[in-house]
Amino acid sequence: MEYKTIDISDPTELVKAVNPEKIYVKEEGTIVHITLKPEGHLAAHKTPVNVVFFVLEGSIKILVGEEEKVFTANQMIESPANIPHALTNVSSDSIARTLVIKMPSP
Repeated sequence: MEYKTIDISDPTELVKAVNPEKIYVKEEGTIVHITLKPEGHLAAHKTPVNVVFFVLEGSIKILVGEEEKVFTANQMIESPANIPHALTNVSSDSIARTLVIKMPSP
């Protein structure tokens, strides 16, 4: 399956496939609730801080560095700072949701 790359710097393009919502922002960390639309894809990118993904709903293929695996509800994975990571909803008919926890806040 071919996924369209979303330019995360373009909010219009980002929201077509992914709906991010910051739900906690403090100096010690940021938590973002992300809803991925069916087959939604967040392109690989790096963050300057450590990130933890906690899947709330659905099946999400998560790329960290060169490793890629599908995670489901109540599973989590860490992505170290400055390592590329990407998210893809592997479902063609349902949303997927994850919490993204960044420590400390970027």
